[in-house]
Amino acid sequence: MAEYFKLTYATMFNPPEELHTRFEAALAKVKAGLGQEYGMLIGGKNHFSAGKFEDRSPVNTDWVLGIFQKGAEQDAQLALAAARKAFPGWSKMKWQDRVSRLRKAADMIDARLFEIAAAMALEVGKNRMEALGDVAETADLIRYACYQMEKNDGYLVEMGRDPLVGYTATNHSILRPYGVWLVISPFNFPAALTGGPAGAALVTGNTVVMKPATDTPWVVRLLAECFRDAGIPDGVVNYVTGPGRTLGQALIESPEIDGVTFTGSFDVGMKIYRDYADSRWIRPTILELGGKNPAIVSRNADLERAAIGIVRSAFGLQGQKCSACSRVIIEEPVYDQLVASLVELTNKLSIGDPTDRKVYLGPVINKSSYHDYQNFVTEIAQAGRILTGGKVLADGNYAKGYFCAPTLAELPISHRLWQYEMFLPISTITKVQNLDQAMQIANHVEYGLTAGFYGSPEETDWFYDRIEAGVTYSNRPQGATTGAWPGFQPFGGWKGSGSTGKNAGGHYYLPLYMREQIQTRVK
Repeated sequence: MAEYFKLTYATMFNPPEELHTRFEAALAKVKAGLGQEYGMLIGGKNHFSAGKFEDRSPVNTDWVLGIFQKGAEQDAQLALAAARKAFPGWSKMKWQDRVSRLRKAADMIDARLFEIAAAMALEVGKNRMEALGDVAETADLIRYACYQMEKNDGYLVEMGRDPLVGYTATNHSILRPYGVWLVISPFNFPAALTGGPAGAALVTGNTVVMKPATDTPWVVRLLAECFRDAGIPDGVVNYVTGPGRTLGQALIESPEIDGVTFTGSFDVGMKIYRDYADSRWIRPTILELGGKNPAIVSRNADLERAAIGIVRSAFGLQGQKCSACSRVIIEEPVYDQLVASLVELTNKLSIGDPTDRKVYLGPVINKSSYHDYQNFVTEIAQAGRILTGGKVLADGNYAKGYFCAPTLAELPISHRLWQYEMFLPISTITKVQNLDQAMQIANHVEYGLTAGFYGSPEETDWFYDRIEAGVTYSNRPQGATTGAWPGFQPFGGWKGSGSTGKNAGGHYYLPLYMREQIQTRVK
């Protein structure tokens, strides 16, 4: 790849030709190996269970991507035991050595960038650029965690000295790891939302058990291999697969878990939080739980820029992002013009096999989401007006996959779907008389993850002062509400979107994986 090109979600729209050439070569290689069986990785060894499940592509459900293990409670116990056994050695390793090994893991991810991204396009349905971005971000998240560890000198701070007569006393504050950390990741960002939390847990001295979504075990297996092949000791990183209701629940309920990072639905995340509150003692619980993200458009906005940014954020990954722009709130004087542009741009989006370089929208993740889409558009059509989309695509090349048309709809703001996270390529639109009304609507939800604004510089200051969200953007054509990157836009939410108030890929994230110890030495 051209040396000058730095792949992020903000730069992905005009990549060098070499990137496409290398992706297509990797895709051919990956397709040639479809259908093989993969074990869990526990204590550095492949582990196989009696139960199996097929991982099929949402692009074409005839494609069996791989055979994976249907792990159960006993497999959870084995993984936790391996992580517990490895913890003393890993935690006592000099933090500089952990940093060195994790940088090797990041380099390994970069070396396998195209193969992992090709697998992701087939498994998740991401277009090639978003798939490449997910994998590249994973490496950058790990590197940023390493950078923060170095920047903070391993989180060892000398405190004040006690004024003792006849003695010399020193006090130090040090942050130390908790122990065994559980990372439960979602289907939509299987690399970044597994590797990012895992990297943070590991560099701070914890050992890790990674549990991917049942829809996306393949990408996380490839990620686990990167950690293994980079020389991370056996048992430090463990990878298990199986249903959330059995394997996942066994992991969550185990007293061997010292901390958890969960990315997923609000209901499941809050259950984990409440369950942990009833434990013998409080365990750190890092939750990222979704969003209902608004884009506010002022009468003074650059409408061309706004239209591009909204469409990209509404329909990237088929709207299956917790950061997707699912609500558009427009001042009345520019409403008709902007809506016309949004409809025009949406109708130009290419839908199909996401490995094709011309395709922007692939399929939704599974049959359940496919049926949800149909139910939602029926409900919207009854209560409002569908401006474009509103149908599944089931003919020809679409017949074997879960393809849905990107949908824009006018809907009364009193309707429940203004509050409900659909997690699909559906965005609702309304007009307002002024920006104060727009802000009231924007903040009147349980979530507070991302938000976007288009307007004048003075209005932008007003927006940042009043919006209730953890990641905010103004006048951004690359994406109204999406496109965060470690070191640039740390990612996390307020209210029902998160549990810590600290954003991943930012200054304050690593300490979440450690606890403070004060050491007083008297001579």
